[in-house]
Amino acid sequence: MSIQPSGEDLRKAVKWVSEERQFNQGKELKAIVEEACVKFDLSPKDADFLLRHLLEQE
Repeated sequence: MSIQPSGEDLRKAVKWVSEERQFNQGKELKAIVEEACVKFDLSPKDADFLLRHLLEQE
């Protein structure tokens, strides 16, 4: 098991969500964020930040 710097999973999730939105434009943002939270094992605080960050960009 590797030790990652704090926030590395969140950075990977942001990148993954951006890519996922390009390839699955019909999919709801909330569903993509929920999938990213599971995939990258984000904390509730990180999940909230990710959703707010993405909603601000729209």
